[in-house]
Amino acid sequence: MSQPITIFWFRRDLRLHDNAALYHALKSGNPVLPVFLFDTDILGKLDDKRDRRVEFIHQALQELQAQLTQMGSTLVVKRGSAAACWEGLTQHYNVAEVYTNHDYEPAAIRRDKAIGEWLNARGIAFYTYKDQCIFEKSEVLSGAGTPYTVFTPYSRKWKETLNSFYLKPYPTEAYFQHFYKTSPLPLPSLAEIGFEAVGQPFPQKTVRDELVKNYKERRDTPSIQGTSRLSVHLRFGTISIRELARHTKDLSETFLNELIWRDFYMQILWHFPHVGEGKAFRADYDRIEWRNDEAQFKQWCEGRTGYPIVDAGMRELNATGFMHNRVRMVVASFLTKHLLIDWRWGEAYFAQKLLDFDLSANNGGWQWASGSGTDAAPYFRIFNPTSQTQKFDPQLVYIKKWVPELNSFDYPKPIVDHAAARERCLATYQKALKQ
Repeated sequence: MSQPITIFWFRRDLRLHDNAALYHALKSGNPVLPVFLFDTDILGKLDDKRDRRVEFIHQALQELQAQLTQMGSTLVVKRGSAAACWEGLTQHYNVAEVYTNHDYEPAAIRRDKAIGEWLNARGIAFYTYKDQCIFEKSEVLSGAGTPYTVFTPYSRKWKETLNSFYLKPYPTEAYFQHFYKTSPLPLPSLAEIGFEAVGQPFPQKTVRDELVKNYKERRDTPSIQGTSRLSVHLRFGTISIRELARHTKDLSETFLNELIWRDFYMQILWHFPHVGEGKAFRADYDRIEWRNDEAQFKQWCEGRTGYPIVDAGMRELNATGFMHNRVRMVVASFLTKHLLIDWRWGEAYFAQKLLDFDLSANNGGWQWASGSGTDAAPYFRIFNPTSQTQKFDPQLVYIKKWVPELNSFDYPKPIVDHAAARERCLATYQKALKQ
């Protein structure tokens, strides 16, 4: 029998530095073979074969392979269903243990349960650890021992609970000699995975202290670089959330709050998994009679609503995979309240397009905008796109970048009247919520 090995399964943690499960794997006593699976159950749902998230992952894997090759090891990349990939790995290697980091999405939880049981049935241990958030699951609870469903008290308890232990890095570098020694295996190309490269640069992994210090004052202005753009790196774990929180927590409480929102929505998804499977957090909001006008939805998707800030946001999203957070709130409110189109339609469109797509945060944001979620904006709070423009893009710098035909005959007239749409929204919501 060949030498027993430990496999480390990369998922949302594409780095060697300060990686919780990787640290424990490297201390297991066996040589550690790092593995990544391009899960066809996930890839098969991506219609756009130029999806930049797959390209981002592929680039991150190339970086990992370069680091591992320098240490005389390799990354093993497989493509297929998770079950088929694990069957192949356990046939090829004498696998003693598998280590990976927690995932909190309903489909991922089901997958991990199935894979864990399959491995255990073959005498292979399966260990998972917390890595992608500071506090998870039931680590921050109310005095009554229940999960928080409002952000402000959650954030207060989060900060009270925080100490240096939770931000302490995992010193993986001290154990790099424990990687499995072998010649580097070739990584599959993007084409072999079934995707194409777009070639646009991705946001940097680092953030300047000056930006963090000025975050509170500048984060709502979409025409300037006032946000960190680190969300894609947090999403795929190419940076450590512990390291980022440790470095920025004393520079800006507002910036720290954004990291706390990530934890908040992840624990909501964990405790209330129905929100990630198409249900409103507040069940009575599932009674709303949405208009779901497909033509208007198409105009919203394409940035042709006649409301410049909405159109600018949608065009930015379509072109870059990014949308400024202030604008995300405006376009989401517009879809759900001006057009009375089901928030799930918007959630699904963002899921296709956002480079930093994360189920918990995307769902939380959309349910917030529609009024149906935790800590949501009340249903009668309806963003006025014109006043939002006056407040956050008064010189139209952001709008003119993405809507160059503004004030020309080519620009469409508004598809709804704001005042009339607001009254229609209020009447629709009141009818549903009075039942």
